[in-house]
Amino acid sequence: MSSNNKKIIITGGAGFIGGRLVDFFLKKNFSVMNIDKLTYAANISAIKKFNNYSKYFFVKTDINNSKLIKKVFNDFKPHAIFHLAAESHVDRSIKNSLAFIKTNIVGTYSLLNNSLEYFKKNKKKNFVFIHVSTDEVYGDYNIDKKPFDENTSYNPSSPYSASKASSDHLVKSWGKTYDLPIIVTNCSNNYGNYQFPEKLIPRIIISAINKKKIPIYGDGSNERDWLYINDHINALFKIYKKGKVNNTYNIGTGRSISNLKIANKICNILSKINYDNSGFDYSKLITFVKDRPGHDTKYLVNYSKIRKELNWVPKVSLDKGLALTVNWYLKNLNWWKNI
Repeated sequence: MSSNNKKIIITGGAGFIGGRLVDFFLKKNFSVMNIDKLTYAANISAIKKFNNYSKYFFVKTDINNSKLIKKVFNDFKPHAIFHLAAESHVDRSIKNSLAFIKTNIVGTYSLLNNSLEYFKKNKKKNFVFIHVSTDEVYGDYNIDKKPFDENTSYNPSSPYSASKASSDHLVKSWGKTYDLPIIVTNCSNNYGNYQFPEKLIPRIIISAINKKKIPIYGDGSNERDWLYINDHINALFKIYKKGKVNNTYNIGTGRSISNLKIANKICNILSKINYDNSGFDYSKLITFVKDRPGHDTKYLVNYSKIRKELNWVPKVSLDKGLALTVNWYLKNLNWWKNI
């Protein structure tokens, strides 16, 4: 079947990654159903443009609304579902873990049940449930470990990562026990255009532009593997097209960098651009704050499986991706000022 007739459900399609995925599939002429309850992190301005596409459909609801989700499945008749709807901010999970349990665990359970019922009823050929998760389920990397691969044991540190680990296990068990065609992806930290300002990179950029203190946890030595959003979307598409059912794929760059170095890179980019002709040294804004509880020291992803099986590699370097992201925020001041 050509992509002209393919139907995709994307949960969380008003979020940072979900919105880019919706945009990607619409441009490839897929029919896309976006299911999102439009929480605080929803990017309303970014998804308004989707209404220009005749093959774009939207339902505002919680994925725990099983009755409505069932109706959406039966009416829309999808060929695949990308499950991205999730509470995803570690700090918020520490303050209010219940919201993460309800959405990430119970919501995934509800979605799996509706997907299984639909799959068995329709026996749609090549249907697949793609669960988009995080490398944080693997816990803290240390020098005794190898970079996280698909066989790395789960060892989550925060309520957020624990809830995602639980959802991963649920998805895999539905594949093994009920024969639901599933694929799980675990990606490293994403960054790029339209990311909600509470996340590290946009927070640094926006704080710097406003010449406000740039808060960095601890001594800034915590390291992350940063993946540009476009590379992640391309990986998800390859997984959809050629990924093996009942498999897990790690998505990352295989390189990590400290939060302090990230902050300095962004400050250097802004200083070179000198957009307000002030000659300001943005690095002076970096301020160390009390570390958060259970803060993992380092994440590092081994993406050799997706490289070997699906010929995917990250194409955007960190320096290029950061430059693109900083310039986007500078050119879209009204967007982040209205958040």
